[in-house]
Amino acid sequence: MLHKAMIAGGGTGGHIFPAIAIAKALKQRNPDLELLFVGAEGRMEMEKVPAAGFQIVGLPIQGVPRRKTPLALFRFLLRWYKSNRKAKKLVRDFAPDVVIGVGGYASVPAMQAAQKFKIPTFIQEQNSYAGKANRMLARKVHRVAVAYPNMERYFPAEKIVFTGNPVREELLCPLPARSEACAALGLPAATKNILVIGGSLGARRLSEAIIDRAKEVGQHPELTVLLQTGAGDFETIRARIDATGVKNIIPTAFIARMDNAYAAADIIVSRAGAIAISELCIVAKPVILVPSPYVAEDHQTKNARVLEECNAAILVRENEAAERLWSEIEQLLSDDNHKATMHQALLALARPKASMEIAEYIAQLNK
Repeated sequence: MLHKAMIAGGGTGGHIFPAIAIAKALKQRNPDLELLFVGAEGRMEMEKVPAAGFQIVGLPIQGVPRRKTPLALFRFLLRWYKSNRKAKKLVRDFAPDVVIGVGGYASVPAMQAAQKFKIPTFIQEQNSYAGKANRMLARKVHRVAVAYPNMERYFPAEKIVFTGNPVREELLCPLPARSEACAALGLPAATKNILVIGGSLGARRLSEAIIDRAKEVGQHPELTVLLQTGAGDFETIRARIDATGVKNIIPTAFIARMDNAYAAADIIVSRAGAIAISELCIVAKPVILVPSPYVAEDHQTKNARVLEECNAAILVRENEAAERLWSEIEQLLSDDNHKATMHQALLALARPKASMEIAEYIAQLNK
């Protein structure tokens, strides 16, 4: 039985939220398990992990600087040197039975320290295109949990276990009744609802693609668009919508209860982050994916393409959104066969027990 476990990594919600889900699954198996997170100083894990009830230690690490001036490179190398020293001390003092890497550069020093001390290591890779940190570490890890097929391109085949991605707990329960969800969100229950989400920060291009077609949206009173803008763009987007006079586009800065949003939606338009896609597979509502082209190695497009090839989603590139997005929404609304096919394909890809499967594989490393 595991007595101590360390979880290393972070930088984005796509790394942090699966890490917290894995931690909760491990604690469910063994409530007495001691857990320690290792992240990067100043990044969002330093807030999110304690909020979830877990201890975290930050490393003074940073990514490779974009402007590789001599001073920037010196600071980068100094931070990595200090991070490696701190990680070795953390691993030595905490003495975990296993170290779990969830991606992001903060995972590398702790995972390498564990490998040096002959402590079993485990990777959880969220995307269909493996991140640099996980690819770097894979040769010496004991197991790699993946969420997409054909990951032998990046990891040794004999180490791969297909588990899917962990998702937030509330999505593993039945969704709220549609009428209750609409009431909670202030949406009319009688209309067809289109949910447009760009992650916690929103996505300006998605908002603009809807606003540019506001007059067309207004010609369909039987439809309502719930547009999640992100806090930074909310006031600007709301003012632009108000100026059109259209009443059936409802902007919101942030959606706290995504289970309500999913329950109320008839069609979902979303970015294509790995965790978002894993949630959408479980929800199994018709979905149009507009990948962000600004993420590392364009991995959102690669994620979305996997679903498109399975007939589980429609892929619209961001540079096509202004022209294609609304027409794709209209066409999908009227195509019941396509919606039914998409529903079944999404269900086939869903892995609702991912967290517990990952926890089981991690526990096996200590037997």
